[in-house]
Amino acid sequence: MNKKLIIRHMVSGATALAFSIPAMAAVEVYNQDDTTVSIDASFNTFFVRSDTDNELSGVDRTQSRIKMGLLPNWVGFNFSKQVGDLKVGGRSSFWVTINDSDTGVTSTGIDVRQFYATIDADWGQVLFGKDFTLFSRSNIFLDEMLQGYGAVNDTLGLVDGQGVSFGHIGSGYHYPFPHAQITYRTPDFGGGFKLALGLIDPGNTTTDTGAGRSSEESLPRFEGELTYNTSFGDGNSVTAWLGFLQQSSESDAAGVDDVDSQGFSYGAKFKTGGFALNLSGFSGEGLGLLLGPATDSALGLQNLISENGKEVDSDGYVAQASYTMGAERFVVSYGETTVETSTEWNNSTSQVAWFHDINSVLRTVVEYNVNTLEIGSAEEETSTIALGLIANF
Repeated sequence: MNKKLIIRHMVSGATALAFSIPAMAAVEVYNQDDTTVSIDASFNTFFVRSDTDNELSGVDRTQSRIKMGLLPNWVGFNFSKQVGDLKVGGRSSFWVTINDSDTGVTSTGIDVRQFYATIDADWGQVLFGKDFTLFSRSNIFLDEMLQGYGAVNDTLGLVDGQGVSFGHIGSGYHYPFPHAQITYRTPDFGGGFKLALGLIDPGNTTTDTGAGRSSEESLPRFEGELTYNTSFGDGNSVTAWLGFLQQSSESDAAGVDDVDSQGFSYGAKFKTGGFALNLSGFSGEGLGLLLGPATDSALGLQNLISENGKEVDSDGYVAQASYTMGAERFVVSYGETTVETSTEWNNSTSQVAWFHDINSVLRTVVEYNVNTLEIGSAEEETSTIALGLIANF
């Protein structure tokens, strides 16, 4: 494994690690003639202090930074127009890193994570364009620590990286990296069920790379997610989901093995009164560690996808509990991912956090987390204190 290649990609490309939280109240700027336009935005900044005990590199250190958290800063634009029986909509969102004063001086990146259109009717919705994918989508969108900080370490170049921290990405779930897609979503059926099925732009996961490569993906990547939502009694609700991913990369090059990536993601979230319990996980082969098979391969993590002619097995889970009392929310969280290479990788993150809502827009976060990355018999343990201020519009 080329660790320098991984770190360089993770640092320079970390602004791609951005995703949307469930829709907040957007500011409506136009509403006439069955046409609406609205804008939403989010801003966050954390003071963080990380202590690393690193057997992998042999370098221990303490580092203080002013950075954004698991979510970056963004501004999004939403459009819709009713045309007969069809509602035609669209969204474009632009994601910005503020971490440009150390590793990338004045090189603030603007990253387009979403650029898609939708068609809604009685029969459901078709989305076409670029959006977050479906495998592990609910695992991360329903994470109780989505607006927190989470995992960082020096091995993956995250303590001083120009992009986001990782939350439970790579220590409990994969990031549903945005890809070009055509996705159909059903209306609600059966008292709370909804099904999403997507044709996703595939990516090469074999070792056949560079000019003149003969690798191919004769079919798109297939992803789907079945969700169930129900509410009962006073303040009680259940959300559950099951997702899948399947993609094949083939090559005629000598000594290059085909790769068949497949996996299942799942979870459930229970709320009663102020208490919430969130459990999620995944299992599969040829999936990689962080961002899904195609993107991990592009980052130089091919050995975590396939090894010695065989797809690598991996699994992970996240367990969380939270309690909300008025403006206060307290969260305890643990997650881990195991990738079963010949030199096994195990990455775990423990978090405790206190969220305080100053008002409907402003929120503060106090968090303590410990990330432990084990590669074979060596490990890096990074403990982080994070103090954050968030504004959501």
